Amino acid sequence: MTLSHIFDEYYAFLRIEKGLSDNTVGAYSNDLRQFRKFLARENLSPHEVEARDVALFVQDLEGQGIAPRSRARKVSALRSFFDYLVEEQIVQNNPCAYMSAPKLPIRLPQILSEQEVLALLDAPTLDKPSGFRDRAMLEVLYGCGLRVSELVGLNVGDIDELGFVRCLGKGNKERIIPLGTHALKATSDYLTYARRRLATNHRERALFVNTRGNRLTRQGFWKILKGWAKAAGIEKEISPHMLRHSFATHLLRHGADLRSVQEMLGHADLTTTQIYTHLDKGHLRDVYGKTHPRAVKEDEK
Repeated sequence: MTLSHIFDEYYAFLRIEKGLSDNTVGAYSNDLRQFRKFLARENLSPHEVEARDVALFVQDLEGQGIAPRSRARKVSALRSFFDYLVEEQIVQNNPCAYMSAPKLPIRLPQILSEQEVLALLDAPTLDKPSGFRDRAMLEVLYGCGLRVSELVGLNVGDIDELGFVRCLGKGNKERIIPLGTHALKATSDYLTYARRRLATNHRERALFVNTRGNRLTRQGFWKILKGWAKAAGIEKEISPHMLRHSFATHLLRHGADLRSVQEMLGHADLTTTQIYTHLDKGHLRDVYGKTHPRAVKEDEK
């Protein structure tokens, strides 16, 4: 079996067996491309690769100036590739099994303050149908912490009258998220006064539609978001994901437990959610100072 055939079979496995999208498979392919070149240069087949060869490959990446985060991603892709080869009995052992990924600096997500969020949510004017739609979208995005793809993927009926949103996240995993009264009212107003005037195609199932009556795209929403952020006087370089980050941070700041936030965000791993605990050290200091018995001053007891 040639080297190209082995990789082609792996990518087919990712598509068919794992059900990954073409974009995700393409990302794996990009991360493994340099390793394929490394194998060709060293005249190695996957059967011959040992842990020291993988270490040499990672050293080569570092020498080329590849950033630690990119190196870590490539090592992860390589580990998955060799897991597949072991499972298919093409190789006996995974040479990456005991290799640790490069240590990465913690990159804290950017968020909006609660005052900035309020200004953004109040920015859309209700003098035309698109204003009702935009306010509803912003309220739902911040109110549920959705990804932008989840927001534009909502269909009519995915928000029920009891105030719950049903959405499909990564890997087509469905989750149910509670919706606040403000977001529920904004959505109800949009459905009552605006959507029927925008959705000229009565067979369109999308909850949020553009001025042509079709499902709104991620790019279309991003353009709308930037416009209202500017109107609200927000100077930060805003993105849809910033509202998701703000949702999680504000929940934790007001006492939500990490597991609940993890479930609402749809994170498979709690460590992904824990990044938000790093965002507000001042708040943590206040909580510690008010609650730890050895931090409270005698005259405050």
